[in-house]
Amino acid sequence: MQEVAGDRVELQNLTARGADSHATELSPQGVAALGEGDLVVHLSGMQTGVDEALAAQAPEHLVDAATLADQEGDPHVWLDPTRMARLAEDVADGLVAVDAAGEGAYRAGAERLVGELEALDAEYRTGLAGCAGATLVTAHEAFGYLAGAYGLEQVGIAGIDPHVEPSPARLRAVVDVVQGRGVRTVFFEATTSPEVATTLADDLGVTTAVLHPIERVAEGQDYPGLMRENLTALRDGLACGDAG
Repeated sequence: MQEVAGDRVELQNLTARGADSHATELSPQGVAALGEGDLVVHLSGMQTGVDEALAAQAPEHLVDAATLADQEGDPHVWLDPTRMARLAEDVADGLVAVDAAGEGAYRAGAERLVGELEALDAEYRTGLAGCAGATLVTAHEAFGYLAGAYGLEQVGIAGIDPHVEPSPARLRAVVDVVQGRGVRTVFFEATTSPEVATTLADDLGVTTAVLHPIERVAEGQDYPGLMRENLTALRDGLACGDAG
């Protein structure tokens, strides 16, 4: 949002840097900020506490990133740069609604950000061109939007919720996929335990690699950098050839 808003807006993030965005618990100050803010940008279905606070005290102006979602139960829309570009334009519209005098600045900020995201999308399309149809085995199903955008098929050891242990039947199904499709890498997330993924990979004689779901962003990290790290990991782990 800051890239679109620039210096005209005082931005308050309700999730601390490096914290688990799924488990955000609002302080009384956070609840008050939601009610007092001129514009709230939110992803409904991601943070129960925030959803409840917004239902109790709906802000006049709200941009809900869930409008960009079309995979039931999966909130990870930000892993598709083209959806993030659409969100940038929605944020600009929201800012103009509360501060019409800043329209030029907001539109320019959104245009710059959209350009950066389109460039990132082009890097992915070029970099993964040789991977079309590849099977992406992940520790949990956080990468459906990324897979859908770039022609990959995601198979998760666990489902959307990484805290739910996979059943024996699901593990057997993943083993069949890895063996039957010649999968050579099992990916696990940078922010969750790798135990199940690494054990499965060791048993099957394949390698592991890290993908970042970009739910917890530490100091010094940013979205474009983490997405490019993911692209490198995908190219190496999926054997995408020399495209790009």
